[in-house]
Amino acid sequence: MDVSCLHVVVSTKTPPLVLGGVREQNFVEIPNGANKRISKVYRKIQTRRSDDVVRPGFNGSTSIQDQDKKLGKSCGERKKETKALLKWGSYGGCLPVILRALDTIKDLDEALKPWEKTLNNKERSIILKEQVIWERALEIFNWFKRKGCYELNVIHYNIMIRILGKARKWDHVENLWNEMQANGTAPTNSTYGTLIDVYSKGGLREEALLWLERMNKQGMEPDEVTMGIVVQTYKKSGEFEKAENFFKKWSSGKPINGRGKIADINNTRSEPLVTFSSYTYNTLMDMYGKAGQLQDASDTFSRMLREGIVPTIVTFNTMIHICGNNGKFEEVDSLIKKMEELQCLPDTRTYNILISLHAKHHNITAAGSYFSKMKENGLKPDYVSYRTLLYAFSVRHMVGEAEDLILEMDELDFEIDEYTQSALTRMYIEAGMLQKSWSWFERYHRKGKMSSECYSASIDAFGEHGHILEAEKAFICCQERKNLTVREFNVMIKAYGIGREYNKACETFDCMEKLGLLPDKCSYSSLIQILSGADLPHVAAPYVRKMQERGLVFDCIPYCAVISSFVKLGQLDMAEELFTEMIGFAVQPDKFVFGILINAFADVGSVEKAVNYVNKMGNSGLCGNPVIYNSLIKLYTKVGFLQEAEETYKLLRSSEAGPDVYSSNCMIDLYSERGMVPQAEEIFGDLKQKGGANEFSYAMMLCMYRRVGRIEKAIAIANSMRELGLLTGNLSYNSIIGLYASDGRLNEAVETFWEMIKSSIQPDDSTFRSLGVVLVRFGASKDAVSKLEVTRRNNAEAGLQAWMKTLWSMICIDDDAWKLSCPYDLHSFIRNEARYEVG
Repeated sequence: MDVSCLHVVVSTKTPPLVLGGVREQNFVEIPNGANKRISKVYRKIQTRRSDDVVRPGFNGSTSIQDQDKKLGKSCGERKKETKALLKWGSYGGCLPVILRALDTIKDLDEALKPWEKTLNNKERSIILKEQVIWERALEIFNWFKRKGCYELNVIHYNIMIRILGKARKWDHVENLWNEMQANGTAPTNSTYGTLIDVYSKGGLREEALLWLERMNKQGMEPDEVTMGIVVQTYKKSGEFEKAENFFKKWSSGKPINGRGKIADINNTRSEPLVTFSSYTYNTLMDMYGKAGQLQDASDTFSRMLREGIVPTIVTFNTMIHICGNNGKFEEVDSLIKKMEELQCLPDTRTYNILISLHAKHHNITAAGSYFSKMKENGLKPDYVSYRTLLYAFSVRHMVGEAEDLILEMDELDFEIDEYTQSALTRMYIEAGMLQKSWSWFERYHRKGKMSSECYSASIDAFGEHGHILEAEKAFICCQERKNLTVREFNVMIKAYGIGREYNKACETFDCMEKLGLLPDKCSYSSLIQILSGADLPHVAAPYVRKMQERGLVFDCIPYCAVISSFVKLGQLDMAEELFTEMIGFAVQPDKFVFGILINAFADVGSVEKAVNYVNKMGNSGLCGNPVIYNSLIKLYTKVGFLQEAEETYKLLRSSEAGPDVYSSNCMIDLYSERGMVPQAEEIFGDLKQKGGANEFSYAMMLCMYRRVGRIEKAIAIANSMRELGLLTGNLSYNSIIGLYASDGRLNEAVETFWEMIKSSIQPDDSTFRSLGVVLVRFGASKDAVSKLEVTRRNNAEAGLQAWMKTLWSMICIDDDAWKLSCPYDLHSFIRNEARYEVG
């Protein structure tokens, strides 16, 4: 974004306005809370007499103070009304007194009697516009109609439409529209713009766009303000493309059809045919920013500058917000400098945006400095300033800084919102200040203003960190306020789950119905997950059935959790029973449920049942996934089904994830058992290339080469395992010891055995079988080996020492020979032991 041309801006351009006559001044809300003053002209019907400017007060009183005293008003009431008079004083003439009379006297005939015959159109417009209560405004409007001596023009109707629309009194709005049609009051651009605006802000987007269609059917093109309102309507509902298309067609001068949908725009980046006000440019920039179209927002800003439109504070705030949200802080700094050059002073909103952006991007130091700078520049931080910074401090556990802000807010009588209050409770908990967190919670609980959301957030914060007692106390506090909802029960159930108090979790759930509360989907799901994860599927299953009865089961997830828990406990019959029950309720299983059952039966070697669930999955229209394929390969490897394993492995290879190390090792194992060297080598080579070959992969290849008599290849694999540090378990050590034993390499076999002992890896039956082969080949009798095994089985420690001493005696003539051949000190194992005789 280029902001270098800002210094050439020398003029302000606004849309052409018709001058002359008396203007109605409407204030239309635009982005970022600013106001746009739009002037409209209407014919002045009545003339004002000179004596209209100053009139006696109501009831003939010439002094407001005297009248107040007669009415017996207190000093506080008089001060309040004086403040109102100062606000209305900008109107001049008799309007402040009229407005005060309407504010204090209920009867309209009495309140307006002194001015009944002299009120002109402008005064009636201001009187209506100043009403803050829609019922009073409608009462005054009807009074004007009832008198019959006043002309009620389109401006008055527009004011009433806005007042009633803001109050969402749609029946009254429709009645006003019908009344206008009946008495011939022609709607203007402002009328339609107001209707679109109030319906949109009232959440009735479709109805708002219907008013645009009515406007189009009448042959009336939206003016700039109405265009901006329509763009805002689309933007609010997230339809940014429609907003952009509407603007571009409108700015091209082409008629807008339907709901503003564009028929054909050849150049979507073309310049507008007319010049717009800053209001329109600000609206467009905000729209592009909300849509995440940073470049379009920047182009609009540049176009604005080229047109000579002076950026307003709203412009800068909008662009700072857009650039900051996209992490473009260099542009943010450049915009701030240009504001200084143009003497466009930042307002409170500017600083609030900067504080929020820097906090959002984790630059809390900068956020704090802008808060201080706002004060230094004579601006008072508002509620938003404090709330934004306080929340940023709280989530970062900046306790001291947060407490300083709280003191300031207390002095200014600023209430802390519930969202921040909950964050502060969590801050103290996570900072290990449990007592302070509880004191903070109590402070707001005692005020009696905490909502259900706030209670549940606090209970959840205590529960998540294992403070079950405090969570219970907060839950009881909520009960005391008679403010319990399902939400508080849900977080309390979750807290009990974290604290492993499963009985209390169930009791809390069951208590809901006793209090007239119906558990929701979250209630059931949370409890079912807690119980299933705690290996209590028998307790969880009834809640699944109850959830089904209530019509709250929309997928198989609750069933999946309990089925998985049954499988984990090895209770496959119960898992199958629940699966059948789920199918009976027409709940469609997903891949995860099938995967759990297929894997379970693969583990126990039940080919028939595993394949049965594979077929059921296919019949359900579900394709297999890598998890299921791996389970099947594991099953086929266990039962030796090579062809089925190969077919499944092909499916794995064609999948996006590809085969993992486990399934590849299974295939190597199958090929190794059958001596299928090329096939095993191919998979092993792929694993090594991908860096996935592990201890098991190498061990299987070693065993295969030994089995087919390729000892040199097997020795090479053994050496690679040593170099790669893959001698970490029984499998690898036993494979190498077995290799050396079968090849008659007594010394290498014994040395590997010593390494195994030194590495604190417990030898197993396979280890001693290989060592027995070594002893027999070197002259020991089979009976002697059997005696060694009997000793080991009776006393593992004594048996191990016997094996070690026997091996030592077989390969060494004396101690010196042993020390030369083995780097390890064996004397610690055989000291003070009697010599064991072989044979």
